[in-house]
Amino acid sequence: MATVILVRHGRTSANASGTLAGRTPGVRLDDTGTEQARRTAERLAVVPLAGVVTSPLERCRQTAKIITGAHPAAPPTVSERGITECDYGEWQGRPLKDLAKEKLWSVVQTQPSAAAFPGGESLQAMQARSVAAVRRHDAAIEAEHGPGAVWVAVSHGDIIKSVLADALGMHLDLFQRLFVDPASVSIVRYTGTRPYVMASNTHAGDLSWLAAPPPKKARRRKAAEDAPVGGGAGPSVRS
Repeated sequence: MATVILVRHGRTSANASGTLAGRTPGVRLDDTGTEQARRTAERLAVVPLAGVVTSPLERCRQTAKIITGAHPAAPPTVSERGITECDYGEWQGRPLKDLAKEKLWSVVQTQPSAAAFPGGESLQAMQARSVAAVRRHDAAIEAEHGPGAVWVAVSHGDIIKSVLADALGMHLDLFQRLFVDPASVSIVRYTGTRPYVMASNTHAGDLSWLAAPPPKKARRRKAAEDAPVGGGAGPSVRS
């Protein structure tokens, strides 16, 4: 029962100008994005992090560095190509207002599972490799640090939306119903029974409840993987 905190990178000048940056090199956080990342880092500073995994693109590496720099344990950071930005191919670097005129735009909006970017990858391929990467790191961190381990994955909007859709059991065609804002925090706990989406697209709030110790006995561990009928009592927050 490891838990992954999905963090989108802070805002960039490309985000602010309405440009689809994709994998364009040199796209960095703007002043607003840096401040967003700092606020997120403050929220995460109270959580015992086993590690930080980041997309190799600059804006994510910047965000990850701000997170680890503000954390008292300075958790180790590794780069993971599996959670890098979608390969938008010929769409990369173009204004969103122009892309909205393309026939493919409506497919991306209404039937993402059928969308493949010219010269790039399909959204199905993007989801498959990003979910596989997140689940692989989650299993490795749980094996090394135990079932209560918490870690951070710093990635991109469409990547995080696709991971959340998978955890929610949503068809990819519904993933545009999800919002993942710059520097937002979403939380998924993977168990042997099912994934649990603990939070989605949050910008504020105490995260110290993630520091709660996991159940020690086998029976309690199994109960912790079951969905609480009636909603349960919620997490215990340390004082």
